[in-house]
Amino acid sequence: MTSPDTTPALDLLRSKGYVIFDRLLSEELVDRVCAELEPWFRQTPHCQGDFYGWATTRLGSVLLKSPSSHGLVLHPLLLSLMNQVLGPHCDWYQLNLSQAVRLHPGQRQQVPHRDEEMWHCQKNGIEYLVNVMWALSEFTEENGATLLWPRSHYQRLSRELDSAGAAIGAMPRGSALVYLGSVTHCAGANRSPHPRTGLIFSYSLGWLKPYENPFLSYPPPVAKGFPPALRDLIGYRIHRPNLGGYEGQDPSVLFETSSHTLPAIDAIPDSIARELKAFYQA
Repeated sequence: MTSPDTTPALDLLRSKGYVIFDRLLSEELVDRVCAELEPWFRQTPHCQGDFYGWATTRLGSVLLKSPSSHGLVLHPLLLSLMNQVLGPHCDWYQLNLSQAVRLHPGQRQQVPHRDEEMWHCQKNGIEYLVNVMWALSEFTEENGATLLWPRSHYQRLSRELDSAGAAIGAMPRGSALVYLGSVTHCAGANRSPHPRTGLIFSYSLGWLKPYENPFLSYPPPVAKGFPPALRDLIGYRIHRPNLGGYEGQDPSVLFETSSHTLPAIDAIPDSIARELKAFYQA
């Protein structure tokens, strides 16, 4: 399969900090995802806290609750962007978060923030995270579409930002808003009489601790039923050199055995493997 040409989108993402793809999904697929998530939205209490929002509902473990969402996580256009933004800085990138979000009428504007703040270190110009917000309902200024401050990833973080300077991530149902973890953004206020529903899949460097604990959300008996590409994204894959293994092996071995007496096997990049050989040859 030919990789999609993401050059224009990548240029926008890097320069402005975000890009919108209108109507990437069919209405039928959006309907299926919504139908699978709706019972969970009805059962889940509102969030508690000024960041999550008191009039907001958030669902985790989305891949378990909505099988139809798997295709969104693995969308080739978006993975092509992740390959170029995150790929150069890790052995492989991971799914950082799966979260369905519903802003109910009356939810106030969220505090401006950057999602990379969860990792307290200097980023040195490297992107640690890229978010994808899928619109499961129409996103409008009135119902709380995401607010983004263009080019804010080139500036110091500030909470004191005028919303008049923000771009409104308005988009039709089935669209995707892609934005960098380093860009300042927030959910808008829902001043409409209807809820606004979105689905976030975010991707981060594979050597970071992810926002959502994948092995609690998707333990081996659950993940075993996922396609291999999805298993890799949620962390059932060792990150070279030797990071995140199980008994010294690739954690995908858990789909075959739960033994605690396995031989540890090197998982190192080719460059380090050559250094080791040269050391012993010397």
